[in-house]
Amino acid sequence: MIREFQSDLDMQRITMNDPVRDHQICVCVRKRPLSKKELNRKEVDVITIPDKETTVIHEPRTKVDLTKYLENNKFRFDYSFDETATNELVYRYTARPLIETIFNQGMATCFAYGQTGSGKTYTMGGNIVGKNQDCSKGIYALAAHDVFKYLKNPKHKNKDLVISCSYFEIYGAKVFDLLNKKRKLRVLEDGNQQVQVCELQESVVNAVEDVLKLIEIGNRLRTSGQTSANQNSSRSHAVFQIILRRRGHMKGGAGGQLYGKFSLIDLAGNERGADTSNSDRQTRLEGAEINKSLLALKECIRALGRNGAHLPFRASKLTQVLKDSFIGENSKTCMIATVSPGMNCCEHSLNTLRYADRVKELGPDNKKGGEDYIAFDDTPDVVSPTLSSGDPAASNADLALLCTHSGSGEAEQNELYTFHEAVSQLQDAEEQLVECHKKSVEETKALLEQEENLLDKVDDVDSDLEQYVQRLDVILKQKIDNFTNLRGIHIWIGKQISYNFTCVKCTEPEITVGHRMYVRTNLHLVRPSAKLVGLFFQIKNTSPFC
Repeated sequence: MIREFQSDLDMQRITMNDPVRDHQICVCVRKRPLSKKELNRKEVDVITIPDKETTVIHEPRTKVDLTKYLENNKFRFDYSFDETATNELVYRYTARPLIETIFNQGMATCFAYGQTGSGKTYTMGGNIVGKNQDCSKGIYALAAHDVFKYLKNPKHKNKDLVISCSYFEIYGAKVFDLLNKKRKLRVLEDGNQQVQVCELQESVVNAVEDVLKLIEIGNRLRTSGQTSANQNSSRSHAVFQIILRRRGHMKGGAGGQLYGKFSLIDLAGNERGADTSNSDRQTRLEGAEINKSLLALKECIRALGRNGAHLPFRASKLTQVLKDSFIGENSKTCMIATVSPGMNCCEHSLNTLRYADRVKELGPDNKKGGEDYIAFDDTPDVVSPTLSSGDPAASNADLALLCTHSGSGEAEQNELYTFHEAVSQLQDAEEQLVECHKKSVEETKALLEQEENLLDKVDDVDSDLEQYVQRLDVILKQKIDNFTNLRGIHIWIGKQISYNFTCVKCTEPEITVGHRMYVRTNLHLVRPSAKLVGLFFQIKNTSPFC
């Protein structure tokens, strides 16, 4: 049936000679070829790309009378790449136009989204052979090559720019520096409401080879794990940034006035957001966080295309650290949706295409007209640079906005909001516990020194026993308060962790019927935390260590 469908098509593949359109938001899809394992299993290729913009996925269905048929789901994107497309071809239409943006003092974002094994890491990072990766063939390296090429251009040479790179991952709601031994980082807002990733290491690079070394270092530290869909699934969002700064404003290292930034993102495998079968509690929490971050990312990109629309960047850590890429007229974003062609991956591929379709919503039959093409004109737009963790009320408002865009009814939206709010409270409480534990250890060390000094003095001939007893009493009370406060928070966290989340399978990375069932099933397990939250913050506000 698929061959009959394809036989009636006039196939028109995209080539290196086609024009590159100028998009503020570019959404494309890339289909990989069938793998050797899939060919050995004689899997059917269920994805057809008939032209430069259209992608069709043939979904096997069964009628009431058990008659089998194919449902041809048609999607239209800015570009559609079939299995013959090379990384160089994909790069030409996706990331390459964004290089000009950062040299015009803009912010650019290019991210790969899809099921693990669909070609995300191959597209962004290059060919993988065994456990080794040839980073010279991916979009990271191609973008770095063009950045250095632009830097040598007479138009940009007198701008006195320096190139640096950073590489970090977002796992759950935590940020880790992949270039600094996976050090945990804090994400705060400054007085100008600019989001800062505190103590993120930036490394100055002078050649493409320097960039490739940094990518290799970061890739070795990236978090991965097993899902029901893949043995080695990415459990985190990896963000590699190429940063331009003015040399005249350098303050040592890679510091200095920001000129432009290109964020290249390899998102967590989207099957992790739906993977609940035979999963432990940690995997289920990962899935909940991935669901939320992908929904937040979609809404932020959609807001970028609607002037004046509210940007719900506080709804997830991913969109929070990418805030500067979604604001300003000189911000551009490109999404590369990667899909697997095999019949066994049909459901995941269909979910990927639906997600990509909702990002821009071109529609399968609405042909474009009057589009601009890349002109590479220099139109500068200056980027603007007291830190705080952000406004909790604003974060809750952004989360509520996401729930209203989930396509569910009011009651389901409330359930969804309550569930994700409870998960966020659990994540915040975990960070507070670790922070309080660190401060408790520091305080214990200080008290231990005081005790040693007290013991040294009590051996003196003229020591005062009464003063010794009084001082020891003060130290002991401080130690008791220290451990009591820490123990109270520890008990509260322990009760939350002890709840066993029973998962119901989700079929999409967004909030769907399956996810709403998941929320309803687990809501009674996280609701009791509301009472404990009050106790926790009472302890937190009265504790001298938190």
